Amino acid sequence: MEAMEAETRPANPLAGAGPEIAGPSPRHRTAGVQVGQGEGAVTVGGGAPIVVQSMTNTDTADIDATVAQVAQLARAGSELVRITVDRDEAAAAVPKIRERLDRIGVHVPLVGDFHYIGHKLLSDHPACAEALAKYRINPGNVGFKEKKDTQFSTIIEQAIRYGKTVRIGANWGSLDGELLTHLMDENAKSPRPIDARAVMREAMVQSALSSAQRAEDLGLPKDRIILSAKVSAVQDLIAVYREVARRSDYAIHLGLTEAGMGTKGVVAASAAIGVLLQEGIGDTIRYSLTPEPGGDRTVEVKVAQELLQTMGFRTFVPLVAACPGCGRTTSTTFQELARDIQNWIARSMPEWKKTYPGVEGLNVAVMGCIVNGPGESKHADIGISLPGTGESPSAPVFIDGKKATTLRGANLAKDFETLVTDYIERRFGQGARDAAE
Repeated sequence: MEAMEAETRPANPLAGAGPEIAGPSPRHRTAGVQVGQGEGAVTVGGGAPIVVQSMTNTDTADIDATVAQVAQLARAGSELVRITVDRDEAAAAVPKIRERLDRIGVHVPLVGDFHYIGHKLLSDHPACAEALAKYRINPGNVGFKEKKDTQFSTIIEQAIRYGKTVRIGANWGSLDGELLTHLMDENAKSPRPIDARAVMREAMVQSALSSAQRAEDLGLPKDRIILSAKVSAVQDLIAVYREVARRSDYAIHLGLTEAGMGTKGVVAASAAIGVLLQEGIGDTIRYSLTPEPGGDRTVEVKVAQELLQTMGFRTFVPLVAACPGCGRTTSTTFQELARDIQNWIARSMPEWKKTYPGVEGLNVAVMGCIVNGPGESKHADIGISLPGTGESPSAPVFIDGKKATTLRGANLAKDFETLVTDYIERRFGQGARDAAE
């Protein structure tokens, strides 16, 4: 009996222990859309890397402030930057903003955000229509009643005339009232009505898809159309975008609208966007975070990059693994070292990217004690492990999985920076030299 059981036992002792861990679903196949021309052009969809975008919160008519913030966002890694175009003064400023940005070497495509009077602004300010790379319009407020079709058509005709891309962005807060009323009435007559929230989700989907079809009927090709359908509740957002993806192959922009401030906004947006990206849905993302008064607008760019890098979709900066600290790391040495290394890498990245191709794939570990520190440091490209509480700073450094040296004394951060710099030069410098030859 034992022999028979042995023969039927799986050869692999782990077989049957559980399902294999799957990676993300294959990317939803969408039309590739080029936004912009020349050096700053970006492709959205069509299998291209997922694009990070952001939006200014300056008055666009204030040219100096808007140029400064667009440049700040672009240098932080925003590959598209949206600006508000809400009145004549803002529209008149757009070509001047574009010219100033080009002059300082910031070629990021500009997206014009139009609501209510976009048709008039684009018609009255042809230089604005030309300077923008993309127009963002909302089918819920592009026009009302009998004016809706003509005003929508005017915007699409301008996009066709100037060869621009259009994002048709339905939004929970400004949903097409006529469409919603029609769907609610139809649902009420149905023998099996669904709940009102599901009707609103369907209205969002239909608003985006019917508007995109209308744009195509007017002559705007599919490869110049991007869709979004933003809501402020995580589960609703996931449901809406799943339907948009199921029923179309337009390029898709993801974002949780009015995500909120601080950790609430980051967590909510990450939960929604992360689920959809894991399912293969989404070609470009934006975090609609509310900054603190006078706060750093580039936070939304950094968080978007961190999500994409953490999930393995793109790499932007070297990863720094650091433990959270515990009772074994009650001194401030570990926290200070982790902070200093993280900040130093962030400051160095703009120059490193120019000099060392591929450096963004570097993995660095800064660990606080002997429990997991040496192991994590060995898994990193280069890592340092402090001994923990109450011990003099004596920290082994591991390079490519092997102990290379031990650092001691008060200058751990500077000494470790020197080792990291040397490692980068050895590993990535040859690529730069080859490219120069």
